[in-house]
Amino acid sequence: MAEHLPAQPLPNWRRAVLKVGSNLLAADGGGLTPRHARALAAFIGDSHAQGRQVVLVSSGAVAAGRALLRERALPGDDLAARQALAALGQAPMIALWQSLSPRPVAQVLLTHDDLRHRRRYLNARATLRELLLLDVLPVVNENDTVAVDELKLGDNDNLAAIVAALVDADLLLIASDIDALYDADPRRVPSAVPVPHVSTLTAEVMAMAGGSGSAVGTGGMHTKLEAAVKAGAAGVPTVLFDGRNTETVAALAAGQLHGTLFDAPRSRMQARKYWLRHAPAAPGSILVDDGAARALAGGRASLLPGGIVGADGEFHRGDMVEIVDVTRRPVARGLSQYGAAEVRRLAGRHSSAIDAVLGYSYGAEIVHRDDLVVLAEVHS
Repeated sequence: MAEHLPAQPLPNWRRAVLKVGSNLLAADGGGLTPRHARALAAFIGDSHAQGRQVVLVSSGAVAAGRALLRERALPGDDLAARQALAALGQAPMIALWQSLSPRPVAQVLLTHDDLRHRRRYLNARATLRELLLLDVLPVVNENDTVAVDELKLGDNDNLAAIVAALVDADLLLIASDIDALYDADPRRVPSAVPVPHVSTLTAEVMAMAGGSGSAVGTGGMHTKLEAAVKAGAAGVPTVLFDGRNTETVAALAAGQLHGTLFDAPRSRMQARKYWLRHAPAAPGSILVDDGAARALAGGRASLLPGGIVGADGEFHRGDMVEIVDVTRRPVARGLSQYGAAEVRRLAGRHSSAIDAVLGYSYGAEIVHRDDLVVLAEVHS
């Protein structure tokens, strides 16, 4: 463990996203190796034993795919070739993590379109939430096979930051082959000094980053700083550490970081509530009775169909909608799991009747409490 990186406490966390780069998984002779992944998997296991949840964002599929074709003429390095290699390598990459995990591993392939479109965003969010409830280890990767330009632009550092916001993580952990952010590239400047704590990601800090340092990866320090910016905007602090150092990885389970901590400018809850309060709303609203209005005003309740009186206007699944009482006074706003026509059919019903009424169900809540912000206090 590097002497110039003394231990500092990790931020408190219950749910984290761990990003593991391909340079930690690629074997010297090609393919994948558990050499560094074993300690990282042990950290995940220790975290689960402590009652915490981890979502893994893992690179390595392209490197694994290339190894499967080592006895054949390898394809070129254009986008289509790398997409083919990623498709080949997904199975061995998932198999590696399953071999190291006592819990079931679930593969989740995403593109940025899945996270930009609100309905697909809700689908991805619901799937990951359910996997965590089932005590499964989700292994997320970009769906490189169908991506157009995301393979280079949508590197897994940035994808991990987006996933951290998607699952309401408390912390983003980036395992790399470098132990910290340095004030210059330590491979070229021997006198470079590590930076253990970054309170604000200024232009000067961003200028410390260089390009990719790995032949098998798609990102470098710059993408890690971009990820820290994205995560910070969602209220999620980021830590960068050396995933090759078993002592550094083991210390994480004890709440100690030997690396760089990037603060978030505001708390996760503050960032999410701010977004929910100010994101554009659809031209429609959900009407609720007095009991539901009071429950929502408490700030800890989801909106269930039983408290709904009706719906005005038109909106779709995933839209931001206003929730109003019978006098049309705004009570809350949030992301609706159901469209306006569906809400009208479900109004006043019990959650258990959703499947029978619609023939399908997106969940028991019309608006989940994690996707809702209170606008007004409601008195009895």
